[in-house]
Amino acid sequence: MLRRTVHLYRDAFTGITRDIWVLGLIMLVNRSGAMVIPFLSVYLTQIMAFSKPQTGLIMSCMGLGSVLGSYLGGFLTDKFSYYYVQFWSLLLNGFLFLLLGQMHTPLLLSLNVFMLAMVGDAFRPANFASVMVYSNPDTITRSYSLVRLAVNLGFGIGPATGGIIAYSFGYQWLFWVDGLTCIAAAFIFRTQLERKKEPQKTVDASDAVAEKPRSAYRDPLFLVFFCFMTLTYIAFTQFFTMTPVYLRETYRLPENQIGMIIAINGLLIALIEMPLVYQLENRFRKINLVMLGAGLIGFAFLVHNLIPGIFAIAFVSVVAVTFGEMLNLPFANSIALGRSTPANRGQYMALYSISFSIAQILSPTIGMQVVDRWGFPTLWYLLTFFCAVSIFGFGYLKKRQFGELKNG
Repeated sequence: MLRRTVHLYRDAFTGITRDIWVLGLIMLVNRSGAMVIPFLSVYLTQIMAFSKPQTGLIMSCMGLGSVLGSYLGGFLTDKFSYYYVQFWSLLLNGFLFLLLGQMHTPLLLSLNVFMLAMVGDAFRPANFASVMVYSNPDTITRSYSLVRLAVNLGFGIGPATGGIIAYSFGYQWLFWVDGLTCIAAAFIFRTQLERKKEPQKTVDASDAVAEKPRSAYRDPLFLVFFCFMTLTYIAFTQFFTMTPVYLRETYRLPENQIGMIIAINGLLIALIEMPLVYQLENRFRKINLVMLGAGLIGFAFLVHNLIPGIFAIAFVSVVAVTFGEMLNLPFANSIALGRSTPANRGQYMALYSISFSIAQILSPTIGMQVVDRWGFPTLWYLLTFFCAVSIFGFGYLKKRQFGELKNG
């Protein structure tokens, strides 16, 4: 059994290029300092003493910036280079985190959070595109999973460490650590990763019309996919915006314990996602795995209402949302990449990223407003409903053979 497990992990990582490993290292450094965002809703409600509606509006500014940043990142990736977009995003984001800690009014916090998200999420479509460039054709999904592994391993370290720092030394230290790790990641990126041109496919003149890249915004099935991924993400992002508030208000947990619970998500992904993706990627249709992931995300919230008031359910919820994430996100990303070409990859990945950005706009406002008026149980039922609708939507796409053929 042990030998089989060792072989499984070895095979899961076999064939991944050095550049992808370096990209993973950069993300590990960057996300190990990710301490501000997981605690931002707690910081605003508990330290700054803002109301839940005020906090929701500030957090929604992050989503607005994310939408604009995702669009600009995709545009700049196609226009110039995925390489420079990532470098400048990391570097400037570091200074914006340092500045955020000096903001004390709702207006200034909203503006800074908007800029932070715009600059930071310009990174996302460029990063998606770079995975395609730096990986081998037969390891794209696993390469993306390796980068996600690094992100989530860092995210396991970041909130846990951030909770201890906030509890022991104060929140101001979080802004410094987060900012400096972004700057360090930019330095590693520039010195250790070289720009690589993506090979363009050569086509016969007779195929020129067929090979003309289409716009992601005129791909009807992809737009349907975009809508239901947005709905799934609205539910999923509540784990990071509302779960910390729920744990604080319902169980009266201090920041260090909240950070430890949230960190379980990143640590589980770091341990399990790569071999899980390796085992599943050629055995099941991607859209089926996306559907199952959405179901688990919905269950992660529903379980709070099924067995209320028991602290152990918080751990069940974290495990459920983590497995849902591991099934949904890597294969949804692979589907999006598969419908793109080198000429329009930034555009497709920008639109795909915007689904997450829209969720960041709507999720905090929905979460805070619903909880403020009707309480957490109503929110958990609502998020479960969102995931159920998404499952039916993905089922429609499955009937249309969506996600099975490149550009088809």
